[in-house]
Amino acid sequence: MPDVLITGAGRGIGLELTRAYRADHANVVAATRSPSDALSATGADVHVGLDLSRDADRICLVEQVADRSFDLVILNAGVLNEDALGGLSLQVELIREQFEVNALAPILLIESLLPRLRAGCKIALMSTRMASIADNSSGDYYGYRMSKAALNIAGKSLAISLKPRDIAVFMLHPGYVQTGMTGGRGDITAAESASRLKGLLQRLDLSQTGTFWHSNGTMLPW
Repeated sequence: MPDVLITGAGRGIGLELTRAYRADHANVVAATRSPSDALSATGADVHVGLDLSRDADRICLVEQVADRSFDLVILNAGVLNEDALGGLSLQVELIREQFEVNALAPILLIESLLPRLRAGCKIALMSTRMASIADNSSGDYYGYRMSKAALNIAGKSLAISLKPRDIAVFMLHPGYVQTGMTGGRGDITAAESASRLKGLLQRLDLSQTGTFWHSNGTMLPW
C-alpha cells in the first residue's frame, strides 16, 4: 500500500483526496489546521492544528512523521484573498500571507521532508490556471496569481533538483471546483476533482516532471 501525505486535508479537495486514497487502502497522513469529523472518519493518520506557513508547525509535522516514508506528497493547503488594482496598498498583508502560504510553505516543507521521500515518489503542488501568464485574460487577484506563479517556478526548479533522486514534481490545477474557497461556485464537485487528480497522478511519471497540468488531463501554458 502506498504511503501518502496530504496537506490542507480538513475540507474541500484535500478531504476528498484523503477519502479517495483511503478508499484504495493507502496509508494517508492528513495535515490540517482545524479538526474535522469528516476527516477523522476516513481513518487517515490525522495531524491537526498545523499552519504550515509557521516554522514551528512545519517542524512539528516533520517530527511527527519522522518514522514514515512517502510515495506521494500532495501539498494542497492554500489561501485565496480577493484584491484588485486601486486597493493593493491597503491589502499588502493579505498579499504577503498568500505568498507565505501558497508558495513558500510548500517548498520549505518539501525541503524538510527530503529524507522521508522514497525513490519513485511523486510530489503534487496544488496550483491554479490563474497562475498561468499566457492564460490570464481577466486580471485582478494579484496576490493569488503572483503567489501561485511563484509556486510554479519553485516547483519547476524542484523538479530539476530532485530528478536525479527519481522524484517527480507536478503542478496541478484542480479545475473550477465547488469549495469554500470559491464560495460554492464551480463546474465540478470536490469529489470529482479529487478523482481526476488521482487518475492524473497515476498516469504521470518522471519523464514529465516539472510540468503544469489541468485535472482534465491537458497541459497548461506557463
